Amino acid sequence: MAWLLVVVAGLLETGFAVCLKLSHGFTRLWPTIAFCAFALGSFGLLTLALKKLDVGAAYAVWTGIGASGTAIYGMAFLGDVVSTLKLISISLVVLGVIGLQLSGSTH
Repeated sequence: MAWLLVVVAGLLETGFAVCLKLSHGFTRLWPTIAFCAFALGSFGLLTLALKKLDVGAAYAVWTGIGASGTAIYGMAFLGDVVSTLKLISISLVVLGVIGLQLSGSTH
């Protein structure tokens, strides 16, 4: 259950990163409100998960999901440049996240 919280928190991290871009420096109301909601949800779920998981593996998985999700969203919807090297790099991050999740112990 704790790993599920980390995965959802990582997806919410993607949401807050995208909304941070869309807020244009917190000058647009709705993306700013969405950023706050996603950030609170993400940090809240991560906090709950850390009660049962090692901090290193959980944090790495959380940031890996957020970084990969944000990069993929940017390429798919925000016009970010798509390159072979970028796609390979995202794949390596995802493989690392899977490895860390599989190796993470619970208390």
